[in-house]
Formats: sequence, C-alpha cells, structure tokens
Amino acid sequence: MTKRTKILIALSFPLQFILIKILGNYPEFIETYYSNGLYPYISKLFRIVFGWIPFSIGDIFYTIAGILIIRYIYKNVRLVRKEYKRILMDLYITITVVYFAFHLLWGMNYYRLPLYKSLELDRKYTTEELVNFTERVIAKANAVQFQITQNETVKVEIPYTIDEIFEKTMNGYENFSAKQPQFTFTNQSLKTSIYSGFLTIMGFSGYINPFTNEAQVNSKIPVYKFPVTANHEKAHQIGYSAENEANFIGCMASLYNDDIYFQYGAYNFMAWHCLKEVHNRDKDEYERLKATLNSGIQKNHDEVRDFWNSHKNRLKPIFKFTFDQFLKANNQSKGILSYSYVVSLLVNYDKKNVIIPQ
Repeated sequence: MTKRTKILIALSFPLQFILIKILGNYPEFIETYYSNGLYPYISKLFRIVFGWIPFSIGDIFYTIAGILIIRYIYKNVRLVRKEYKRILMDLYITITVVYFAFHLLWGMNYYRLPLYKSLELDRKYTTEELVNFTERVIAKANAVQFQITQNETVKVEIPYTIDEIFEKTMNGYENFSAKQPQFTFTNQSLKTSIYSGFLTIMGFSGYINPFTNEAQVNSKIPVYKFPVTANHEKAHQIGYSAENEANFIGCMASLYNDDIYFQYGAYNFMAWHCLKEVHNRDKDEYERLKATLNSGIQKNHDEVRDFWNSHKNRLKPIFKFTFDQFLKANNQSKGILSYSYVVSLLVNYDKKNVIIPQ
C-alpha cells in the first residue's frame, strides 16, 4: 500500500464517523435506502456465497486475522520505539477499514426505523395488559408442555439434531412472513460456531458475523433454547440489529412454526420475559403467576440457569460490559438491558394482532 493511499484511508475515518452520526438522525432514510435498499442485496449475496458451507467461514476469518495480528506484533514489538509512528498508522488504517466494512455490510441497521414504528405499535402498556397477556402465555405454555410430555412435572426434551432444528427454522419464517412480509427470509446461512466454548465463557448464546452474514449459535447451550436462539440470529441476518427486535422476531418465527417444539420454545421464552417484567411492576402478581407454571417448564428454566451458573468466570463480566458499551455506541442507549424490551413489542403486537386468543 502506497503512502498516499494510507493517508487517504486515514483521513476517511473522521469523515465516516461524522457521516454515520448524521445519517443516524434520519432513520427513515436508513430504512428506505439501506435496510430495505442496499442491505438486502448484500445480505442475500453473502448468504448464497457462504450458506452452503457447513462450517463458519467467519470464524475461520477471525482465526486468520488473529494469527496475522499475533504475527504482526511479534515482528514489530522490537521496533516499537523506533517505528511507533508507522505501527500506529497501520493500526489506525486497520481500524478505519474494519469500521467502514462493518457499517457497509451490516452495522447501519442499528440506525434504521424502530420496529414498533414500522409495525405501527404502541410503546407503552399497562400492568393490567401485561398481566393479562402473561396469564394467556402461561396457559399456552402449560398446555404445550403437557401435550409434549403428558406430565406437568417433566421438562421438554427436543428430539432433533442441531441440523434438523436449523432446517426447521425456515418454516417459521415462511409462516410469519406470510402475515408480515418484511420478515421474509431466504438462503439459509445458519451454523454452530467453532468458538462455542469461547462464547460460553463470554456468556453469549450466539452471534451474527457482520462481515460474512453467517448466523451462528453456541452449540453448548441447552438444546431446547436452539429454536428461538437460531431464529434470533436469523433476525439479525435480515437486518434487525436491535436486540429486543431480534428477540421479538425470533420468538414470533418460533411461535408461527408448525413444529410443536418450536412453539414450546416461543411460549417458554415469552413466559419468562413477561414474568420478569411483572416482577418489576408487581411482586405479588409475579408470585401468583409463577405459581401457575407447570413444574416441567420451571425445570427447563432451571436447566438454562444451571448451565450458565456452571460456566461463571471472572472474564464474563468484562465481556458483558464490553458488549454493553458496544450496543450503546451503536444507537442502543440501554445496552444489554435492551434485550428485555421485547416485552413491549410482544404485548403491543398482541393488542393489535392477537398472538394468543382470550
């Protein structure tokens, strides 16, 4: 790379930063020309190119990048004092290129129109509406759990392989997009991560690779969590970067799936998120509602809690804090807390479209 090229790239970073922050103030523009304009072509192209490969190309890229970084450090550590300007310039250029690629290939979706606006939903809801919705969710969760196990005390075990679960996710998106066309999904690119052990240490169930558009699930999480988690990551693939929105879409794609195990995953997901919000508002109502859950559902919940408790480590809070700051830097002001805001979308979507009849 010539010196002139390096200078031009270096000068582009502040311009990129300013442009992105300006465009971020115009979500309708991003929604029209990026999220529903350029991005679908980029996303589909990457899913076609990488989707058929059974392992994560993105993880391979990260591995190669890590090796190159270590190699660069090894070669230049002795030259830091003499050539620190060149080394800093190389670092700056790398950050500039990655910053550009991230926003072009996926990251501008953080600035798109909020989902509640595109679905024309309210943002607020009363405690009475929340309790009513939670009661209906628990009733359905109990019914589906009993239908599967024929015993209220037995936890649900999904009888599918991971590949079978991934394949079945398509049905839910097909059914949900028939009602909401904006969630149409084609060209599967869904995989387990070769770094699932590392994801477990960090406390993450999955992630979207913004540079290859591969959706990846942590292969070590309890299997009954796979349907909603996989659908959550697929929601990121089609351009919904906000975590509460990906939670909502992943839940709906599971709920509308013809498979009963996917439906159970959705009801279970909704029940616990709603119960948490009820607890925040009315602890007595929380205790009353929680007592109505089948114990088999509680056992599935305990399975997940025990899994994460068994992998507690000193690094996890650091990773969580870093991701929290990343989300806040990308237009999600509540950071990790934004995951739980899915309840607002669920309750208000039900008010307009009736997810669960009275």
